[in-house]
Amino acid sequence: MANRHTIILMQTSQNRATRTFMDYDSTSQAMDGICGLYERKLREVNPSIRNITYDIADLYNFVDGLADLSALVYDQSIHAFIPNDRQWIKQRMLQHLKKLANR
Repeated sequence: MANRHTIILMQTSQNRATRTFMDYDSTSQAMDGICGLYERKLREVNPSIRNITYDIADLYNFVDGLADLSALVYDQSIHAFIPNDRQWIKQRMLQHLKKLANR
């Protein structure tokens, strides 16, 4: 699953103009991208803090606070994208961060 083309569809607020997408070569890169979005937001809110730390609950709160979030993951066997919901993304993020922590 880690090497599958993944498109993240996101809407940050109730305003439809905030709809956007991010395109990644792998699910792993997509999870890094979502973490990066959260980290940029933390830096914006806390510009004077040098080393920002957070835990998985904080990341989940960020994900849950978005108006909409889903992932389209390419499945080579059917030549189509499979849609995945916010809960799936949260599970993949946890797996991804655990894998990074064990390196």
